Amino acid sequence: MPKKNTNFIQSVITELSVKYPGLKFVQGNSFYWSPETAEIYYNSKYDHEKSLWSLLHETGHALLKHKNYKSDYELLSLELAAWEKAKSLATDIKIEISQDHIEDCMDTYRDWLHKRSICPTCGTKSLQQDNHKYYRCFNCHTNWKVSTSRFCRAYRSTKNLPRSLAEIS
Repeated sequence: MPKKNTNFIQSVITELSVKYPGLKFVQGNSFYWSPETAEIYYNSKYDHEKSLWSLLHETGHALLKHKNYKSDYELLSLELAAWEKAKSLATDIKIEISQDHIEDCMDTYRDWLHKRSICPTCGTKSLQQDNHKYYRCFNCHTNWKVSTSRFCRAYRSTKNLPRSLAEIS
């Protein structure tokens, strides 16, 4: 890793801005890519390796032009692609992103997906159905919806949904 100074994140942002003049970086309270505003938010309060890795990851989302996702599985794919792009960006600036860190980050999404996919009736793991609007249990055929937010607890609700596909027809 290059010699660290008190404004290391800012120096990397400057380097990325020169290489990719279309990118817009905005100081905020956390690291994230906003496809709505086409801005990469970063927190300069934290000036350490993991913050730099987060910045590169969010830059990866921006360069890959990631927008909204339609399914939980698609979100996992977008996250993995952003980490792969981040590793490429890191190589360009002569640093290395810890694969353990990437796996830890991906595990948070895997854990989130796992919790959402468990049938609230019988506990069987299932997949999203019907254009990803809800989950349906392969075992007991219960249908359930989950929150669209990836930042909230994995609530599973069967309220106002038919219990099985037979009730949909």
